Amino acid sequence: MVPTEAGPTTRTVVALADGRELIYFDRGEAAGRDAVDKRPLEPGRSASQVRRDPLTGAWVTIAAHRQVRTYHPPADECPLCPSRDGRLSEIPAEDYQVAVFENRFPSLAGDAGGEAAPPDGDPLRLARPGVGRCEVVCFTADHGASFAALDEDRARLVLDAWTDRTAELSARPDVEQVYVFENRGAEIGVTLAHPHGQIYALPFTTPRTARTIEQAARHRAATGRNLFEDLLAAERADPVRVVASGEHWTAFVPFAARWPYEVHLYPHRRVPDLTRLDEAERAELPGLLLDLLRRFDRLFGSAEAPVRAPYIAAWHQAPATGGEELALHLELFTIRRTTDKLKYLAGTESGMEAFMNDVAPEYAAERLREVAG
Repeated sequence: MVPTEAGPTTRTVVALADGRELIYFDRGEAAGRDAVDKRPLEPGRSASQVRRDPLTGAWVTIAAHRQVRTYHPPADECPLCPSRDGRLSEIPAEDYQVAVFENRFPSLAGDAGGEAAPPDGDPLRLARPGVGRCEVVCFTADHGASFAALDEDRARLVLDAWTDRTAELSARPDVEQVYVFENRGAEIGVTLAHPHGQIYALPFTTPRTARTIEQAARHRAATGRNLFEDLLAAERADPVRVVASGEHWTAFVPFAARWPYEVHLYPHRRVPDLTRLDEAERAELPGLLLDLLRRFDRLFGSAEAPVRAPYIAAWHQAPATGGEELALHLELFTIRRTTDKLKYLAGTESGMEAFMNDVAPEYAAERLREVAG
């Protein structure tokens, strides 16, 4: 990895006991990263399969082996903490800054053993092995911290790791789209409390991205312009829903927000993925992202007593094919709608994908502006 204005990044690759890859990302000193994984692990094997839904055309991943994955372990048995005091974890080193490793219970894997498509080529039963890769990104060795608690230099190191992994994974011939995301909070369904995110290298284009590609093509045909560029320009021209902005990025609540509090973060210059950001854009992003996450924590608490909001932070990147019109952006949303109420995906959302939002986007933007640090 090349040095950045934030300082040179050291990238150290080691193998875990079962052969999975672990990559440490460090700024400055990186002692102890050659520690050996001493656990008696057998090589794992994924048996996932991707099947095409004939009604929608979407690919669905079947990964029954994940039923046995680690579920809400106590803090002193966290597999994402460093290996210390005789307790061995997924991270052999006694300390780390940012660590990325192959998921022990992946939905997709390079050696997926799912059955191939039906031999008769039945179009109603299209299936193939769930080939791809799933990685875990540990933001910090501090079990009690969160992404919002990082300083800008550490957040920039996470950005460097995301960029590195996007570049490497997107170059694989079995990968169609790289999805970088963070789930936070038990309410979201998180099973490990340690601050971390994930990266999925998918063998297909996700349904949401596929629909967006169709909309962008319609917009181009109707106007001759790019949908994302027009969308960002419209929000900046009438900033009633703009939450925060800088020289290179703007964060706004979308006009048709699906979630109670939902913010989209766009670079002003359209790029397809994280690898195409320039240094000025990379330098500004950590501060803006941390600001947004901290505002979410103040929505239902205060600056003195923030309440950790359950959220999903999803980086939308263009797929390998068909994504020329798309723009890199972050979609950040919480499922909390009031201090003591959650937004559940019930009949209309889960059954028909027709969202009903209880919070007006303009009000959500106003509240997020009010809770600025």
